[in-house]
Amino acid sequence: MTMKCACGKKAVYHRRYSGQRFCATCFNRYFERKVTDTIWKYKMMRRGERIAAAISGGKDSTVLLHVLHSIAGERGIELQAITVDEGIAGYKDPGLESAKRNCKELGVPLRTVSFEEEIGYSLDRISNKGQHKPCTYCGVFRRRLLETTARELGADALATGHNLDDEAQAILMNYLTGDMERLHRLNGSTGSQTMIKRVKPLSRLPEKEVMLYALLNKLHFSHAQCPYAKTGYRTPVRDFLNNMESEHPGIKFSIVKGWERITKQHLPEEGALGACTICGQATARNICRACELTEEIKIKMSETN
Repeated sequence: MTMKCACGKKAVYHRRYSGQRFCATCFNRYFERKVTDTIWKYKMMRRGERIAAAISGGKDSTVLLHVLHSIAGERGIELQAITVDEGIAGYKDPGLESAKRNCKELGVPLRTVSFEEEIGYSLDRISNKGQHKPCTYCGVFRRRLLETTARELGADALATGHNLDDEAQAILMNYLTGDMERLHRLNGSTGSQTMIKRVKPLSRLPEKEVMLYALLNKLHFSHAQCPYAKTGYRTPVRDFLNNMESEHPGIKFSIVKGWERITKQHLPEEGALGACTICGQATARNICRACELTEEIKIKMSETN
């Protein structure tokens, strides 16, 4: 028996956690409305603001770019894009090409920054010498470059393509490690008036729905998988949550909703941040994590020269 959408057309998607079925047209309408509702419900952006979209060329950030572009004009939002070249051989080039292509098609200004130029080394070189896992360096340095570049562009907020799966994974990872400070910061709070607000318009949409939107709308994106992903802590957490979701549809939503209640009722506000003694960026320590890792890498590199 053919699945039918509520409008009578052939359904292309069955949303198990709600029981609803959608045709392509109704799914697109639902998806775009969900994004805009999330933006305004959580006060992610305001009319007249300048938004910097962090794009990697993958499906999530490509969808983010297209949806934000579709609402930017009517909402009076100025949209710009930032992409980071981490320096990962055989992986990053397709993403960079995709980012450039999509920005050109939409007429969105794109700023490209790289680890090599800003940090002094590619992630490939860092991973060969560093004492931490590649994902540790990548996460810290990528956030730093996005933050500083967004500030240079005069952005009011930095938008990222994190989806519901990403949020549920991050919440569980921070629970498991007991990192309450980082758990609190997932809501985009920075604890500093000088730091740019971080927003996640796709954070209430499951990864498979983001993928479906990209496919239905024939968006061009990179399918490349980061070779370092398998070394990270996130992969087993992701697999665990996917198994749980298959048995208990909606559990990822439940995790995120539970986190929202906890952050509102039980976690204290972050204290005022100071300035890093090296770079001047806001931090809760004397030396920020980015500068700490940069100094460590410089020492490791000098030891081998």
